[in-house]
Order: sequence, then structure tokens, then C-alpha cells
Amino acid sequence: MAMAQGALQSCSVAFGVSGGNFAGLASSGARISSVSFRGGAPVLSSPLTTVRRENLRRREGGRGGSVKVQREVAVSSVTIEAALGVEKKGVADSKVNGVPSAKHGAVGEAQVPSMEVDAVTEAELKENGFRSTRRTKLVCTIGPATCAPEQLEALAMGGMNVARLNMCHGTRDWHKQVIRNVRSLNSEKGYSVAIMMDTEGSEIHMGDFNGAPSVKAEDGQEWIFTVRTLESLPERTTTVNYDGFAEDVRVGDELLVDGGMVRFEVIEKIGPDVKCKCTDPGLLLPRANLTMWREGRLVRDLNAMLPTISSKDWIDIDFGIAEGVDFIAVSFVKTSEVIKHLKSYINARAPNDSIGVFAKIESSDSLKNVEDIIRVSDGAMVARGDLGAQIPLEQVPSVQQGIVNLCRELNKPVIVASQLLESMIEYPTPTRAEVADVSEAVRQRADALMLSGESAMGLFPEKALSVLRTVSLRMEEWCRENKQHASDRLPELSSALNDRISESICSSAAQMANRLGADAIFVYTRRGYMASLLSRARPDCPIFAFTDTKSMRQRLNLQWGLIPFRLDFSGDMESNLRRTFALLKARGMMKKGDLIVAVSDISTSDFMQSIQVKFLIGFSDASLEIELELIVKMR
Repeated sequence: MAMAQGALQSCSVAFGVSGGNFAGLASSGARISSVSFRGGAPVLSSPLTTVRRENLRRREGGRGGSVKVQREVAVSSVTIEAALGVEKKGVADSKVNGVPSAKHGAVGEAQVPSMEVDAVTEAELKENGFRSTRRTKLVCTIGPATCAPEQLEALAMGGMNVARLNMCHGTRDWHKQVIRNVRSLNSEKGYSVAIMMDTEGSEIHMGDFNGAPSVKAEDGQEWIFTVRTLESLPERTTTVNYDGFAEDVRVGDELLVDGGMVRFEVIEKIGPDVKCKCTDPGLLLPRANLTMWREGRLVRDLNAMLPTISSKDWIDIDFGIAEGVDFIAVSFVKTSEVIKHLKSYINARAPNDSIGVFAKIESSDSLKNVEDIIRVSDGAMVARGDLGAQIPLEQVPSVQQGIVNLCRELNKPVIVASQLLESMIEYPTPTRAEVADVSEAVRQRADALMLSGESAMGLFPEKALSVLRTVSLRMEEWCRENKQHASDRLPELSSALNDRISESICSSAAQMANRLGADAIFVYTRRGYMASLLSRARPDCPIFAFTDTKSMRQRLNLQWGLIPFRLDFSGDMESNLRRTFALLKARGMMKKGDLIVAVSDISTSDFMQSIQVKFLIGFSDASLEIELELIVKMR
């Protein structure tokens, strides 16, 4: 009992944020001040200033020897129930909610419902434990170098969380086959790779190169940019999709290809053709974005009248809805109205499907309305390549930091993309500057990092992914060791009482996990909201997000620190925990002594929302557990 008493006292300290106030509920007058032991049983002391009724009851368990002391207090319209329990050693035939204890052997799939988790994550948990998991998610663009089933499996084994399809390249039939390959990989091999479709957008871009995956532009070479439709392109010639290009461009203008990876100077206009000289050599990719600068300023008039979502994009979006992709990323978003319109369109055509809409922040127009855009989106992508072609290069790092911070404040996942390991398209080892760039994005606590050309058409896609994974793991570990984010303060998301309670519970759960050195936080969620709030808090330990739908499991795959599981569960928190522990132990993913904080936003009641925080310590396989449970019910 001495061990139990110490554990409960630690719980009391962890909950006693700000002198015992439960964060976010101080205004209601509720206060939990201390936990003590009297006569071997836990007693809760809770001085309350606005109590209308108080009911103290004691329930003694049967053969399991469970003793619980509960205090229920009604404060205005909010009921706060705090329960402390000690579960003693059970007898030989003891069961918890119908599930045999682990003391009597492993629990097989035939005895309890199955649980789905990514195969790579499961193997990592078995080998290294909860805290070994990577928190930053990894997105890989799929292209000719990685579209075959065996290549996709290699990426999944290497840590790919999301496969990105760039609709600028390839046919719809090609993309459909990639989707089929990813889905087969998930269903047959046990992976959980989500699919993101990225629209082309209606900005000015070049055409293809007679089917070639890329063409090298050398310094001083002369190239022709034409608006003509040609069946076969002459050497050093490319088409432009904007009919007014030859009229609007001027001699002396500078053309930036793919965010400045290659540069040309306009030297002559010949009817529909524009002759240019290469001033910065590099690799030209099919359908690469094209921007024009004049006298050191971006010429924005060319794109101002173009729609954000082109006619081709709408056809691609219909394709993505029909194929059931998990995310759609919208290129060159200028205003929040575009995102609202698209989400309404998706909901009308796929009301039962859950497709997240991400806004790509990649133009100066996006930056003018960035907060409004992110508020209505399901997430954002910092597309630094195109963004760097529209704002001064020296501003890109601070803009990236600002967008990452804003997304976290607004509880929206954010992807840092473009040129993270650009040199690895051709070389097997990144530059040290690229490694530092990746580390900085991890230090900023972006939700995800994305490979573009490195994985789509590079020579070393698996090595590039390995670099992202290892650098992310090391930088995350360094941040935890040095408590880099211990003083993070996040603004309140909503003034509504329900949302404030949810935020407070998740914030307190994260603080408790950090103070007690918990191995993991478990969250049971149907809508994913509580899981996202926990991710926003960025706790030191991983977050196991249990949900009962495949679509929500896939959606959660892109958020920082979340390890999504699919699990059939009930509205009863204790039953779900017992079932989860049995399954995790049976599959070797949970071991003796693991410390867990559990949160839930599910309830079987139609009239009240039940949110719980539960803290458990297992001292032996099935002998002694100690719980601290705080339940907030909204009536």
C-alpha cells in the first residue's frame, strides 16, 4: 500500500495545477486540493465555493476487491466527478469486463475484438517501447521512381505516413493504379498509409518534354518558350500554358522555373515565341511552375485573373472523391472563399466520407489572407519552392516559422514542403545545410515533412526518406532532453464552454504526462477532436489515438505525435481501457510498468458528453493498478 499511496500522491500533485485548480475550470469554482489515505482507503478533499449539492458514497467491490470513493458535485450546469480507486489482487478466475486478465495467458484474437495498427509502428513498439516512436510525420510524393508495389512497400517500411499524388504529372489512370497499390499494401501487408491528392492549380507553368522525366538546362543555353501547340518539341523548346505569355513578357524580364531552381533572361520576342538565355542552370521538370520578375519585382498581373481551381482541377477533384482519397491539397489558394466552396462541394458529393482539405501557402496572395485561409482549412502546406519565387528569399525562414506557429495555435496540421533534401535527387548523401533545414522544421514542431522530387523521380528515394526519419528522431529527442518547449503557451481556441473544457482537459493531460514521465497518452475519439487537441499540446510522450472508423484513422495519420489505431469500442471508458490493455499485451506492444494517461470524448448517452482523464500504473501483469479519473459531463 505504500507504493500505492505514493503513486496517488504524485497524481494529486500532477492534477494540482495552479494550486489545485483544474486548468480552465477555475472560473466555475471547482477545486481539487488534495488526495490522502485514511484507514487504507483513498479520500478526496475538495473544498468548493459554489456547491449546490454534495453526495459522498462508498462502493466496495466483490471478489475483485475493488474499493472506490467518489464525490459528485453539481456546479451550475457542469457536473464534476472525481474518483480514486485501488484495485487489489484478483482471484484465479478474475475477469475485467469479461476479458480474462493477462495473468492467465495471452489473449487471442478470438477472445477479444481485433485492433488495427500500422505494421511498422507495431514492430517498433514491440522492439523499443512506446517512447521510441517518431512524432513528426513523413509525406512522400509518388512518381516514376516509387510507383511500383515493391517500391511503395519500401517507403512504407521506411516510415512513409502519407503518399502524395501530384496531379501536375501523370495520367488519371496512372494515379488510379498508384492508389490501388497503396490500398493493397494497407489491406494485405498491414500498413496504414494515407493518400493525399495535390491539385495542379491554374498558375502559369511549362509543358512536357516529349515524355522525358526531366531535361537539363545549361548555363548560357538559349531556349524557346512558346504558346503554340506542338506535337513534337524541338530541342531546347518548351510550351507555356498561358496564351498571353508572349504579349505580356518584356525583353530583360527574368523567368524563374520551379521556384527559382532554374532561371532564364528574356532576350527576344518572335511572334508566339520568346527566346531566353539560361542564367542559372538546373533540372527542368515537366509542368514546372513559371514566375516572371521585372526590375526586381514579381509581375503579379499575369496570375491575378486566373482562377484558383481550374477546370482540370475540378475534374481531378471529382476523381479524388470517387477514389476516396484522404486529403486534397489546393494549390495557390488566394482567399478563404475558395476553401469554403471546395469543402461544400466535397460534402455534397461525399457526405459520408472524410476528406481533409489542405491549403497550400505558396504565393504572396496567400500570405495576405493566411489566417483566414488556415481557419477554414483542415490543414496547411508551406510550399517553400513557389513561395520563395514570389517573396524575397531572406523572408522564407521567418514566414515558415510564422505559418507553423499559426497552424498550431489554430489547431491545424501543417506540412513543411519543397527542397528539403533537393541534392538527393542526384546524390546519395544530403548536404549539411539540408540536414540543418530539416532539423529546424522539426524543432519548430511542424506536423509533417514532405519529399517532392527526392521521392518522385530521384535516384535515392529510400535513402532520402531514411534521412528525414533519422534526423527527425534525433531532433525530437534533443528537444525533449533540453526541454526546448517547456514554456510554450497556446491561446484559447474557443470561448464556448464545451470547447474550453476539452482544451483544458487535454492541456492538463499533457502536463500530467510530462511531469510523471508517462510512456503514452491514450485517447478514444470518434471525431478526432480530442486527439487533435492533444497533438496541439505536443507532449513528450506519443499519443495513441483509438477510433472506430477507417477514414478517421487515416485522417489522424498526418498529425504530430498521433499513432492511430482502429478499434471497436463502447461508450464506457473503463471497458475500452481494459480491452485495449488486453490487446496490446497480447500483441507484445505493452509491457509491465508502462505508465498511461487516458482521455476520451465518447459516450453512449445522447444527452451528455463524457470526457475522461485516467492515469494508471501497472505494478505487475495483472495484480495491482491505481487509477485517478476525472470525468466532466455536459448536461
